[in-house]
Amino acid sequence: MTLSFAPASSDTLPLHIVDKDSFDTWREAQSDATRSWLDATGFKPSIGATALIPGTDGTPVMALAGYGDAKARARGRFPLAAAAKSLPEGTYHLASDLPAGDLETECLGWLLSAYAFDRYAKQSGAKARLTCPQGVDAARVEAIANAEALTRDLINTPAADMGPDALEAACRDLTDTFDATIAVTTGEALLDNNFPMIHAVGRAAAKAPRLIDINWGDTGPKLTLVGKGVCFDTGGLNLKPGGSMALMKKDMGGAATVLGLARMIMALNLPLQLRVLIPAVENAVSGNAFRPGDILTSRKGLTVEINNTDAEGRLVLADALALANEDNPDTIISMATLTGAARVAVGPDLSPFYTDDDATAAALSKAATNVSDPVWRMPFWEPYEKMIEPGIADLDNAPSGGFAGSITAALFLRRFVDNARYTHFDIYGWNPAPAPARPKGGVGMGARALLDALPDMLGL
Repeated sequence: MTLSFAPASSDTLPLHIVDKDSFDTWREAQSDATRSWLDATGFKPSIGATALIPGTDGTPVMALAGYGDAKARARGRFPLAAAAKSLPEGTYHLASDLPAGDLETECLGWLLSAYAFDRYAKQSGAKARLTCPQGVDAARVEAIANAEALTRDLINTPAADMGPDALEAACRDLTDTFDATIAVTTGEALLDNNFPMIHAVGRAAAKAPRLIDINWGDTGPKLTLVGKGVCFDTGGLNLKPGGSMALMKKDMGGAATVLGLARMIMALNLPLQLRVLIPAVENAVSGNAFRPGDILTSRKGLTVEINNTDAEGRLVLADALALANEDNPDTIISMATLTGAARVAVGPDLSPFYTDDDATAAALSKAATNVSDPVWRMPFWEPYEKMIEPGIADLDNAPSGGFAGSITAALFLRRFVDNARYTHFDIYGWNPAPAPARPKGGVGMGARALLDALPDMLGL
């Protein structure tokens, strides 16, 4: 599916956006027939409300989209996209002004409202198309929308069709599209090339574990993205209960999100050197599965005591982060569906992130507001460092006690990065209930905020 604006044409219907503050004034400026029609239909300018206004021959001459009030808009995202689903199929052009800061985001929401995951059953999103308004960079908005569609498709695809091999194939498709390079280390070669923890986590699965390494661009600052690619997580020998395993096809949401962000960067031809590292594994149960009590030696040389095989994501990320660090990039960013503790802390809608760099945090927070992609800074809390030190090894992959689970996981990852400009996102990657432009299912989190923040983060 390709998400795009409708081509400019004279055969489009004007779409007027009316909010609660402006509706009465707008209504009084209309004809008697229009006012009578609105009264008869009971139209109110709430978010998602729409109306078609007929002309003298009964065919529509304009459409209305309710925009609510500031309080209602603050409670959700993409309020204009709420109208796209209820308008009939056709092509529309905006006949009302929106604040410049909101216009691009609302247009993105409109494009995303057309998304549907239709690989296994016929599905459709909104069929009302929008022409690109003046002042909006159509290529940029379309690039972001299609990158988000890629992320959603990858997460929504079940593990039977999105194992480590299929994730590699998706990476190869992306590199072919944008003339990037890709190298993949698979199976026993992981041991030969010093990725022992990626191998240990993935060796019990039918599909071999692998490390995917993508490179694009040869000038500008160096940005390395690391995404957790656990294509399915049974929990390993610390087997998850059935209810907790049901959504584990989304445990590669970090990989899907960094691939979406990479697609944005490449499609927009940003002046930087991009590297994407994805440890792609399935955490399965077999006779050669890694065990509770095992001690693994990481690529960096740090030893890790395994106290829970269900805390596998930080293990594969650790080897990938160690590799990322060896190249000394300007910024390293990891994204992972890492802990349930993050969901308890901030719920499914916020993207918690960790960084020691205040300028990075400020840039991300500002960008998140600009593009309606909310993030929340969490602390690398130094006093908790002792919680990840078991004594028998350098690190503990699953500290006992249950406290500060997201923070201790982030502290664990930071041990493998010497770069002070390291940022870690502990995302959910799933929208549990449908919302405008965000159907139930896989969803990118934090990628658009990062894209908007990169100029400040990297001096672009």
